[in-house]
Amino acid sequence: MSVIQVQNLNKSYNNLQALTEISFELHKGEIFGIIGPDGAGKSTLFNILATLLAPDSGDVSILGMDLNRDYKKIRKEIGYLPGTFSLYPDLTVLENLKFFAAMYQSGIRENLTMIMPIWRQLIPFKNRLVGKLSGGMKQKLALCCALIHKPHILLLDEPTTGVDPVSRREFWDLLAQIKSYGISVLVSTPYMDEVTRCDRIALLEKGRFIVIDTPPQIIKDYKGKLYALKTTQLFYLLELLDQYEENCSFYPYGEYLHISFYQDVEQAVIRFRDFLNQNQINYNSFQEITPILEDCFIELIKKNRDVHH
Repeated sequence: MSVIQVQNLNKSYNNLQALTEISFELHKGEIFGIIGPDGAGKSTLFNILATLLAPDSGDVSILGMDLNRDYKKIRKEIGYLPGTFSLYPDLTVLENLKFFAAMYQSGIRENLTMIMPIWRQLIPFKNRLVGKLSGGMKQKLALCCALIHKPHILLLDEPTTGVDPVSRREFWDLLAQIKSYGISVLVSTPYMDEVTRCDRIALLEKGRFIVIDTPPQIIKDYKGKLYALKTTQLFYLLELLDQYEENCSFYPYGEYLHISFYQDVEQAVIRFRDFLNQNQINYNSFQEITPILEDCFIELIKKNRDVHH
């Protein structure tokens, strides 16, 4: 069952296309992740789905309701965490929660079951001003406020940006518990370790979805063979590779260079070794590796940019 259905969604600002022909579905009880570089259009998409921004064209149905016609009803059924922190820093933790409960004409006591996994961590700080909380605690409170009216859908726009690694992991543990209540979660994130915890993910690049699938399937669909080269001459090698005319792609990955070979891989690797030797590139290791999601996304973005240039 789909709780959000989006077909051919478009949005532009002053002739700058922010979203182009976006289509996808969010299923009931699913965590659907969106990842993409800054400026890809993630926040625009979330603002549209949160009924804060009108699309130029396309059809959006949320829980069977039309986005444009039924936006007031839709707002009662969704919880939204925008990309910028939106709680009141000069109110206490408890005062913020009471305010949002009142805004949705809801009560805290009858909805404690929903927020208890998070609220249990916040109770020791309930009388502290929100402005004095750590980044992780602020986001947990924001999640509480978004859940206080028992929404069917959570829209989370990069909810863990700037949060420490331990708090990020705890936040995603909470999302897993929330999913068990049957709540559907649409979440954007800049972190690769987070998208692996999603049921499905979409890669957004320059306003377009270029892949939608499960994390294992995206890795399985990786084209070519991936090799990792470790050398102390990395920057010099990158300059040389600008003139390399073989059918391969490459990019630095920490202290390594990742190279994808696409055709006649065995011979392509031999020719690449010859190229290294001819240019007196010394290397510690050069071996085939299994791609991870980050490799897949870099490859997909490179191909998408080649197509649109």
